[in-house]
Amino acid sequence: MNYRSDKYGNKISILGYGCMRFTTKGGKIDLNKAEKEIMEAYNLGVNYYDTAYVYPGSEVALGKILEKNNIREKVNIATKLPHYLIKKEDSIEKYFEEQLSRLKTNYIDYYLMHMLTDIKTWERLKSLGIENWLDEKKKSGQIKQVGFSYHGNSDMFCKLIDAYDWDFCQIQYNYLDENSQAGRKGLLYAASKNIPVIIMEPLRGGRLVNSLPIDAKKEFEEYPIKRSPAEWAFRWLWNQKEVTCVLSGMNSIEMVRENTKTASEVQIGEFTEKENELLKNVVDKINSKMKVGCTGCRYCMPCPNNVDIPGTFSAYNKKYSDGKYTALKEYFMCTAMRKDSSAASNCIECGKCETHCPQHIKIRKELKNARKELETPIYKIARKIISMFKFY
Repeated sequence: MNYRSDKYGNKISILGYGCMRFTTKGGKIDLNKAEKEIMEAYNLGVNYYDTAYVYPGSEVALGKILEKNNIREKVNIATKLPHYLIKKEDSIEKYFEEQLSRLKTNYIDYYLMHMLTDIKTWERLKSLGIENWLDEKKKSGQIKQVGFSYHGNSDMFCKLIDAYDWDFCQIQYNYLDENSQAGRKGLLYAASKNIPVIIMEPLRGGRLVNSLPIDAKKEFEEYPIKRSPAEWAFRWLWNQKEVTCVLSGMNSIEMVRENTKTASEVQIGEFTEKENELLKNVVDKINSKMKVGCTGCRYCMPCPNNVDIPGTFSAYNKKYSDGKYTALKEYFMCTAMRKDSSAASNCIECGKCETHCPQHIKIRKELKNARKELETPIYKIARKIISMFKFY
């Protein structure tokens, strides 16, 4: 297993265990199966285990497994505060104590603000005393390091990076999302501030393995070096020195063994030009179904009416490449889960964006199309509920 250092020189396995997708049986986590998989990963060198308050049964399962095998002190636990459920100051402590109980521990190694969406959301948390609370927890040793996980555009991500003295952060990043969400821009910005970056969705929820177009699979099959699609995706990430740890929701022993083998072999900067060209060709094949030819360059931003144009087009394209559920989920997180909506429906058709678009996209027209398909009745109801209960 290869390891990289966090902000304070502690060694983190470059492969982390994502605990959101444990196998379930009868509606509950199959604890025996999960234990075998976690212990296999542990024995092969994985020392970073990521969970969250809102992952059903995950914290409890992880706590039981680590306690039973007496390895709590030998691994790092990362879990997340569900700040969107918090309405008053004392709720922060309530949720944290519940998490400690679930995880059967008295401290958390890496504690994240879960799905921190924008500066206004962080300002709301500050008004509830989150900074003083975090300072006290760090001084007491109950929290070792503080970070945040993020879904959204690179501009807001960079603003959040500068909003607090973070110890680490977590972003969605893979060879298909290189220029969407926080993207490479966000990765490099965090690294420039000496903030380690944890990667989630390296396989786009399995999309880069299980749902590749036939012609994209053919690119891999015909390449002289034989690797699985998953291995190609992981190697692309680990090739970059700015990537600290990559999470994988492993739910089979075979998956654990394949991923740990790759994580023990890779070296920074080993990717060749031909290998980069291969992945570029694969991306082109995947994107051939795109509705809008947006590259995520962000020259159209900022929008005077706060429309997240690249984020909207990314979700719109995903409806045709990844499916309706994935698209609606991304659109909701990137436009509705924040203080000020950045939805396509904010567009007043001023046309400013189109004067800056290198691809000469008819942005106003495409935003209308995207709005029709993404701002469904369910989306509108959910956004109203978010607004009413202030889950941000």
